[in-house]
Amino acid sequence: MNKVTIGDVAKRAGVSKSTVSQYLNERFDYMGEETRSRIKKAISELNYQPNVVARSLKKKNTSTIGVIVANILHNFSTQVIRAIEDVCSDEGVSTIVCNADDDPQKEKKYIETLLAKQVDGLIVFPTSGNLEIYQRLIDADFPIVFMDRLVDGLTMDTVMLDNEKASRLAIDHLVESGYERIAIITSSLIENVTPRIERIQGYRKALEVHSLPVREEYIRGMEIHELQQGLDELFSLEEPPQAIITGNDLTLMEFLKFVTENELQIGRDVGLVTIDEVSFAPIHSPPLTTVAQPTFEMGTKAANLLLNKVKKHKELKPDVYRFSPVLIVRNSVRKGGASYE
Repeated sequence: MNKVTIGDVAKRAGVSKSTVSQYLNERFDYMGEETRSRIKKAISELNYQPNVVARSLKKKNTSTIGVIVANILHNFSTQVIRAIEDVCSDEGVSTIVCNADDDPQKEKKYIETLLAKQVDGLIVFPTSGNLEIYQRLIDADFPIVFMDRLVDGLTMDTVMLDNEKASRLAIDHLVESGYERIAIITSSLIENVTPRIERIQGYRKALEVHSLPVREEYIRGMEIHELQQGLDELFSLEEPPQAIITGNDLTLMEFLKFVTENELQIGRDVGLVTIDEVSFAPIHSPPLTTVAQPTFEMGTKAANLLLNKVKKHKELKPDVYRFSPVLIVRNSVRKGGASYE
């Protein structure tokens, strides 16, 4: 089936293409109600989908950017958004934030909505389901920056953590504290979300450096609602793990729920290091050892990259900007294998 064009709509409605274009851009000053009605009917009958990417290129500067976040429930996401908003506000630029729920269709809808609003650029925590539309934006030199995730097949300025180092810091600290059986739990690996995959890779490599076996049963990448069952299975093994690395703040919450319900004590019955600093880590009992991301620095970098693109500053070849994590040692890992009796 041939793609419906603006010319097809014009022919069906009995008007010129420029009139249809004015309708799509909501310029109704000199357009009669009957003409608007005919165009609307033609668009509906032909199921015409405007090319929002092409339309966005014919815009004036709006001093507005869009941020499409994969999951706004993550502390990481909200802190990065705050940094982006701070930078943009200082530059007189407004920020529109959309939450895609890791859903490619929802993400696509928000891309089209923001382009239709003629934002000056986009910062996106991308899914892997909209490669075609991103490629069209790249080809059109539309200002866009990726945050936290890579998309196979696309060359894009991307700001993200050194995820393998994050796992290595956690493993090194646990091994130095006397642990050998170490598991890692994270959100679902089905969509190949970059931080989750890279943190698993870092976990494997770090165990090998310490000459410890990689036990596949100790690696759990699951939907959040399935993690309680996964943890039940993990701690029912003949040799359950002595320590856990939680891959992000949402998996941490599931693990804390599990240890509470099963009357396990962190730091005595099981060691814990979590990737991502959380606000309650210093006041939890015991205080939680974390591997923190420099969220505000990362958000600031993404915002500055995008604003430079919007201002048409001379660009270098697209690059991946990796930020280094920091281990914050507290008391959720017992020292030297000693017990807290």
